[in-house]
Amino acid sequence: ELGITALHVKIRATGGNGTKTPGPGAQSALRALARSGMKIGRIEDVTPTPSDSTRRKGGRRGRRL
Repeated sequence: ELGITALHVKIRATGGNGTKTPGPGAQSALRALARSGMKIGRIEDVTPTPSDSTRRKGGRRGRRL
């Protein structure tokens, strides 16, 4: 039978100003792929990380409530 049997996985979080760690959906998606019979080769984190700091939203005086 032909088809996709093995794959490399790239996991990406928000990055930048957001969270640097992938959410709970990434782990469950990976587990579902493994359970469906896929052979997982390489798991790579491709979250964008800034080389310099990026400005957070909210402006100079921050978020005012």
